[in-house]
Amino acid sequence: MTISIERPVVPDPLTSLRPRIIGVGTAASATSYSQQEVLDAFEITDPKIVSVFANSAIDRRFLTLPEPNDEGIRVPEPQGDLLDKHKAVAIEMGAEALHACLKRAGAELSDLRHLCCVTTTGFLTPGLSAHLIRELGIDRHCSRSDIVGMGCNAGLNALGVVSGWATAHPGELAVVLCAEACSAAYAMDSTMRTAVVNSLFGDGAGAIALVAGQADETLDEPQGPSVRKFASCIIPEAIGAMRYDWDREQDRFSFYLDPHVPYVVGAHAEIVVDRLLQGTGLRRSDIAHWLVHSGGKKVIDAVIVNLGLTRHDLRHTVGVLRDYGNVSSGSFLFSYERLLDEQVTKPGEYGVLMTMGPGSTLETALVQW
Repeated sequence: MTISIERPVVPDPLTSLRPRIIGVGTAASATSYSQQEVLDAFEITDPKIVSVFANSAIDRRFLTLPEPNDEGIRVPEPQGDLLDKHKAVAIEMGAEALHACLKRAGAELSDLRHLCCVTTTGFLTPGLSAHLIRELGIDRHCSRSDIVGMGCNAGLNALGVVSGWATAHPGELAVVLCAEACSAAYAMDSTMRTAVVNSLFGDGAGAIALVAGQADETLDEPQGPSVRKFASCIIPEAIGAMRYDWDREQDRFSFYLDPHVPYVVGAHAEIVVDRLLQGTGLRRSDIAHWLVHSGGKKVIDAVIVNLGLTRHDLRHTVGVLRDYGNVSSGSFLFSYERLLDEQVTKPGEYGVLMTMGPGSTLETALVQW
């Protein structure tokens, strides 16, 4: 005879202080282009470059391209004009994403207590957070932070930092806003280096709202997933594989992506996910939802292979790449928004968020509904 002893459930004392995601919102710039329309805009006919665009798994991207001059030619913009473009587009998209996020959270601008802004595609001092506080009339006492220059992985770096802020300030609303005006980093020349970049990136902004502990009485009761754990992995030997630095020939900043990036990232995806799940009692098969940065077709394929996932597991990652291209640090928030719109998540289910970028770096987070 087997006697079953029912063990009492011991409540996790940290559960009430875990940050909970209560809203998300996204935005893009005003004009979208198909890949062929971008090629036509810059009169690109080189078969090798055309092939890169055609095989990108991207249908359309939102871009803010220079207007044609009197001869119908789109002239490359000097670095100063690109910085102006970044400021204008990032503020416009950022404000739209922030409003959408707060609406979904059932909150108002007046509820905001901390704003963290993330960007890599331009440089501002004071940072984007200060400009948005002025433009939107946010309370001047709102705490703020800016994460600049970390690249496509930076959204999760910011989420980790702001989760700590939220835990230290129970009941107070914090927002991470990623605003990337990738058009402000668009280099126009005939080299394969820039062709890879030019075929991939698009303008986009994503915002995510957090509250830890007891929500402010002005906010709706939080219903989103709790943020439970983070794990990082930097690959120092690949520090130059993804970078945004000064191009002396172009006399401006430009992106560089090593062709081996997908394989480097893919080879380390398993390492960082296993570290994330270590000590949780969870296996990869226990993860119901995977929200991965839309870094490019080869990056997505490498993650699928190395983690033993399916195309369905990364359907939102694939869909965001198709409809927006790589919108850098906010890409995973576009995927998260699509998951919420599906309304398929169930209480108790786990999700993994994953981003990757310069360093080379992989960032992950474990969430639970």
